[in-house]
Amino acid sequence: MLGIQPDIQQITERAREFHARLKSVKARLAPLPFEWYPYDSLANVLHLNELLTGPNRDLLKLIGDGPVADIGCSDGDLAFFLESLGCKVQAIDHPVANHNGMQGLKALREALHSSVDIHTVDLDSQFMLPNDHYRLVFLLGVLYHLKNPLYILEMLARQCDYCVLSTRIANTLPGQNLNLRDAPVAYLLDKDELNDDDTNYWIFSEAGLRRLLKRTRWEICDWHVAGSGESDPNSLDRDQRVWCLIRSRYYSLSNVELLSGWHAAEAAGWRWTEQRFSARLNIGSARPARIELRFFVPQALIERYGPVTLHATADGVPLPSEIYHESARFTYRATLKKAPADGSTVKLDFSLDHALPPSEADERELGIVVAALDRAP
Repeated sequence: MLGIQPDIQQITERAREFHARLKSVKARLAPLPFEWYPYDSLANVLHLNELLTGPNRDLLKLIGDGPVADIGCSDGDLAFFLESLGCKVQAIDHPVANHNGMQGLKALREALHSSVDIHTVDLDSQFMLPNDHYRLVFLLGVLYHLKNPLYILEMLARQCDYCVLSTRIANTLPGQNLNLRDAPVAYLLDKDELNDDDTNYWIFSEAGLRRLLKRTRWEICDWHVAGSGESDPNSLDRDQRVWCLIRSRYYSLSNVELLSGWHAAEAAGWRWTEQRFSARLNIGSARPARIELRFFVPQALIERYGPVTLHATADGVPLPSEIYHESARFTYRATLKKAPADGSTVKLDFSLDHALPPSEADERELGIVVAALDRAP
């Protein structure tokens, strides 16, 4: 990364300079047997200046040393710009969907003597990204081109910490005055209905996009709507788009600091505990503060020991205990009896009166299966 990290306003200015550089490089490479992507991909950075707030405006600090991916990267303008800021970048697209079959991306990489990794991924397949983990991915103007937006967003949530996403939205249906802004719906475009492009599929309402992100385990950090307030799903001159910075919550306990007594996350994001387990939770400034633990009591535990009791303390102060008589999903809620010592975080210790001992089938001590630990509403 750069020694002095610019905020997003300064990055915007650098994007303008880099755009001029790319224009010069493309002119020097002419003539070429393909057409460059016709839109200014770096204009996306201008929207980031409107989108990002508070600490998120320090985009490079948010990224840190983690890898970044530009998915649906066109000619790679954004990917190469991020590389110029010191980021480790992958440019990901598919020749069938790319404007020039990824020839522009490869030509620019060579001309810029770039180290950006180029990967071919079919987003309409049951894909996995090249890396196991990314700090940040950009998914700009891609979502409404995909047949299965649920799949890609859930897959990204498994592999990424943050995502900057932009996509078209619509608040009305074609030929109707019905306001759908607050209805969690999506409109399926007909072939060539929008821009004579049969790769356009789903246009979400604003509420529909929020619901989609929630169901695929993303938390919205920043949200910005740009364009006409009376958007139409098949109108180019009434184009409205959402820009958002979202944080993965696929692994449901990513919002807490896990201390002891937790096993590795399972594929669906939940975790087994041991008989005793603890975590540190940020409860903010809400008073009185309440916490909730959502979990599943396994059948084997009930069959072996009968009813199971859960005990809890917050910063050493006892909380109410609860007894569970059957194998089922439960939510434990408790109100903290005193404010945390540091004003915002609390150390929570939990214990069960029984746990399944290690066995030949599983060498771990197994208590309950925890889906989430958070502040109670």
